[in-house]
Amino acid sequence: MSIELRRITYKSHHHLIAGQLRLPADFKEGNGYPAIVISGPGSSTKEQAPGIYGEKLAARGYVTLTFDPSYQGESTGEPRDLESPAARIEDIRSAVDFLVTLPFVDEDCIGLLGICAGGGYAISAAMIERRFKAVGTVVASDIGTSFRRMGNAADGVEKLLTDIGRQRTAQARGAAAKREPWLPTPEQAKAAGIEDPSTLNAIDFYMTERGASQTRTNQRLAIGDALLVGYDAFHLVGELLVQPTLVIVGGKLGTTFSYEASKSLWERARNRKDFVVIEGADHYDLYDKPQYVDPAVASLVAHFDGHLSK
Repeated sequence: MSIELRRITYKSHHHLIAGQLRLPADFKEGNGYPAIVISGPGSSTKEQAPGIYGEKLAARGYVTLTFDPSYQGESTGEPRDLESPAARIEDIRSAVDFLVTLPFVDEDCIGLLGICAGGGYAISAAMIERRFKAVGTVVASDIGTSFRRMGNAADGVEKLLTDIGRQRTAQARGAAAKREPWLPTPEQAKAAGIEDPSTLNAIDFYMTERGASQTRTNQRLAIGDALLVGYDAFHLVGELLVQPTLVIVGGKLGTTFSYEASKSLWERARNRKDFVVIEGADHYDLYDKPQYVDPAVASLVAHFDGHLSK
């Protein structure tokens, strides 16, 4: 038997979250399976990197749940295209609420996997959600730190927040909402002279047939950026993150700074386990390229097998 894919929905506050549940081969309703919630990168949909990891982990005997965040993809929530750390954390915790209603999920064996910004969100969720018994991250980053770094000038953050305040004022007076693209198209990148390898790899994944999703808009609500600037994914890790934690990074240090963020996370985690470096892999290679994803999954399986079994 092959892996079964079920389209599901669950509630997260007032939002209806669109998800995908993957069931292992030879699935039997009467068995109690370990389960893993997968939190994907910022702006990503459930079918992209989360779906790739969900498929591979289901092949190793896990029930896996991927989802579109509130305000994005096929999930509900207004205003559209908002990237909200608080909402994403609640989406992750609400996924557990859904899983514990399923008779074939062992509620004492639920793990959490976060990829890229979803790694930061996963850590934030795990710190306050004890129903997660083990945590793994792949190229984890703190989206708050990433946005605070975006302004190259010394006053970059101050300018961004001032601009956001002006935009909110304009919208309060009837102006249309402003949106920003997450990434340029390949043609726009070429015209702009973008040469950074990590950025080009991201564009190749998100903006071409390699990994593009029909339900991903590539748009970000501009006033929501203030929520990201004021967010710190790893704040209180040393005090509140108690679960066994595996951290996986790519060996190529690029401009995403996920290696540095992940190393800081691992060093601060009270119950840290392995720090795994996938040699030769750029940040975005670990989204979908089998030669890098497969060894990452092998490490995740070893970690979850060791901490989600009774």
